This record gives sequence, structure tokens and C-alpha cells, in this order.
Amino acid sequence: MKRLHRMIIGAFVGPLAITFVIVLFILVMQFLWKYVDDLMGKGLEWYVLLELMTYATASFVPLALPLAILLSSIMTMGGLGENSELVPMRSAGLGLLRIISPLALTALVLAVGSFYFSNNVLPVANLRFHSLLWDVTRKKPAMNLQPGIFYNGIDGFSIRAMKKEADGGVLHDVLIYDHRAPLQGNRTVVRAKSGTMQRSTDGRYLILTLQDGHFYDEHSPAGDRGKYPMMRGTFEKDEIRLDLTGLGLDRTDRDLFKDHYKMLTLGQLAFAQDSLKRQMQHRTEEQRRHLANSLMVTRKDEMRSDTLPHRTTAQFLEGLPPAQRANLYDVAVNMVRNNINFIERSHDEYRGRREQVAKFDIEWHRKPMLAFACLLFFFIGAPLGAIIRKGGMGLPVVFAIVFFLIFHILSFSTEKLVISGKLEAWPGMWISTFVLLPIGALLTWKATTDSPLFDADAYYRGWERLRSLFKRPHAHSSTL
Repeated sequence: MKRLHRMIIGAFVGPLAITFVIVLFILVMQFLWKYVDDLMGKGLEWYVLLELMTYATASFVPLALPLAILLSSIMTMGGLGENSELVPMRSAGLGLLRIISPLALTALVLAVGSFYFSNNVLPVANLRFHSLLWDVTRKKPAMNLQPGIFYNGIDGFSIRAMKKEADGGVLHDVLIYDHRAPLQGNRTVVRAKSGTMQRSTDGRYLILTLQDGHFYDEHSPAGDRGKYPMMRGTFEKDEIRLDLTGLGLDRTDRDLFKDHYKMLTLGQLAFAQDSLKRQMQHRTEEQRRHLANSLMVTRKDEMRSDTLPHRTTAQFLEGLPPAQRANLYDVAVNMVRNNINFIERSHDEYRGRREQVAKFDIEWHRKPMLAFACLLFFFIGAPLGAIIRKGGMGLPVVFAIVFFLIFHILSFSTEKLVISGKLEAWPGMWISTFVLLPIGALLTWKATTDSPLFDADAYYRGWERLRSLFKRPHAHSSTL
């Protein structure tokens, strides 16, 4: 029996590894298409790109594992059924649950590993991934002069060359605007007929050696011409050193991102969520007190004396001159407008805080939900493969994509509903698994009872029996 279990697990591990790598590759390609514009043309080193891709791949592991388990379980059990290996097992008295028990134990181990990865490894990977992605997207494009186009990537300079040799080092008709002084415009200009461009030995500076040119420099402040000298001159050879440190990749402190909900474990998420809720309640109470004090009917006026004669609003207004009465009306209208604006701002602030708390709650439920989805997809895929008895990458892929799309669409839709406040995280984040759970139970029951779920002849025979119930009996039997 142990040898049989090893054979079944061996048949399951191969497709699992292949499908897991394929799904990860598809998800990473989706990431590349999303950020390709932020990565191209910036002269990033290969190890920076490799580090970014490694962290991005790690962030997709919890999502790729359920789909890989679903697809590989269908392929494994479908291959066993297609090769007529399930029939002798069942003939020997082994039930389906006993046959798939080693695979179920493997799926359980993978689910526990997925939860551990999501709770302990993924927050660190997300922290490094998002901090590096932030640095990469903020990095300026690499030094790449195009003929006839101004290049503004170097701080304080705007450079244009009308012609550029194929080797990229020789330039013709070079025009440089110096914008290092603030609010000066194009008051420092250098133009040369030709020049050469090369980097310093340490790579921190760009050295422009200009030939046969002239310069124009006006030092007067903006709007104060005529009081300061203007310099004009020519040169045969001039050398300009441009600082390229702004084109490098500046690494941001990772501690700036550590409070994000994707960088926290379950315990940290629960603690942060509780703190956010208490802050939201405190802020709501402050806004309520402010609004109550801004209205006369709800204000707690400690200076008000009960010994003063009580007068109605009409009596109070009749005792005022027309000018004061009009001024009082204007003050009342402004107070109402201010209170309306305050209520709108308070509502927007409350909605933003509620969405922030919902995101923390969503992330708390996402980790165990994806781990549970590994088990759920196994009990969908294994019975389904035993029923359809088709292995390979054909029909199993179709069924796997259909079930995964149902799961993904429901998860995405319910997550948006939780963020908008129309649904709580529990059971909102678990609706996708609750929908597929009866399907998995039904497929498991049908597979264990050898029900012809996809047998067209069985459905045809059932339809014929149903039709026979509604046929009218003949009044007289046919005679020859």
C-alpha cells in the first residue's frame, strides 16, 4: 500500500511543479506588462531587475498555488483513469477517498505551507518589492541623447544635439541651457559646433568637451534687467562636467513602508486594525462634539443664565434694528454653510478611514482563505479528474480555468464590496470558497459512488424515462 501511495504522490508532484511554474510565469508577465513603461529606458542593472522579479514572483505564490493544485489534481486523477489504473484499484476494494488520501495529505501540507508563507515570508517580500518598485519608478531615464530633441534628465541642464554620430560619442551643433539658478529662464546659454561626450572613470560625471562655440550669460534677476553685467564670449575648446548622481537608483528606507497592510502578519494586522478603529471612534466623537457646539439648539452653553427672561426667536428679532437683523441672517446662513461643509468633509474622512480599516481586515482574512482554497481546489480537481478520466493539458485545463475564474471573479467582486462598506470582511472574503464548497462536496460524492456525471447516455436514458411518465396509455391495445 505504501508503494501505491508513493506512486500516486509521484504522479501528482510532477504536474504540480510544472503547472505551478507556468502559472507563476503568467502572473509575472502580467506584472511586467503593467510596469513595462516604468522599467524601460532607465539603464537598470541586471541584478536590480532580477531582485525585483524575485520579489514579484514571491508575491504571486499564494495565488498561484491553488490553481496549480487544481490543475495538477485533475491531470493526475484524469491520467490514472485514462490509463485504466483506477479500475484495478477500485476492483481491489479501495474506495476513491482511500486512493486520494495521500494526495489529500499532500494538499494539506501545501495549504499549511501556503499559510506560513503568506503570514511570515510574504510580508518581508512585499516590503522589499514595494520599496524597490517605488525606487525604480521614481528613477530618471538613463542618459540617452536623441538628435534634435532636448534632453532634460540631468538636473539643471537642457541639452540638444542636432546630429549624433553612430558611436554616440561625437555630437554636432550642441545647444545647452543652464537652469541651475532658480527663476532665471534661458539666461545662460552655451552653443558649440561640435563636441564629444564621455563618462568619468567613476561614472558620476558626464564630461562634455565642446569645440568652436560661444556662450551667453546674463546675471540679472528676473524683471531687473540693465543693472547687472551681461557676459558674452567665444571659445575654441571648453569642458563641462555634468553631475549624473541624480540618474542613479536611490534606495528608500524600507521602514517607510513597513506599516502598510501588505507588510504585516496576522498578529500585526489585528493590532493595527484595533488601533485604527479606536482612532476612528475618537475622531468621530470629536467631530460630533464640534458639530453639536456649532448649533444653538444643541450647544452646551455654561454662561447661559436661567434668571434671564425667556424670549422667543420672533420676539428677539422684533427688538433688533433692520440692519442688525439682516446681519444676523447673514451670520446664520454662513454658519449653516460652514456646518454643511464640515459634515461633507467629516463624511469623506470617515469613509477614507473605514476603507483603510477594511483593507487591513481583508488582508487578515485573505491569508487563511487562500490556504483553505488549496484544499478546496484539491477536492474539486481530484474527483473531477476521476470522473472525466482525461489527463494531459487539454480538457483539465478548461475545467481548471473555469473554476479558477469563478473563484477569482467572486473574490475580486466581494473585496470591492468590503472596501466600499457594503459587506463585512467576514463572510465577504469567504464567499468565493462558500460558493465552490458545495461543488467540491457534490463532485466528491459523485466520484465515490461512481455516478455517471458526464455520461451522455445516462442523461439520455433518464430523459427517456421521464418522457415515458407523461405518455398517454393507449385505450385499446393494438391488434394484428
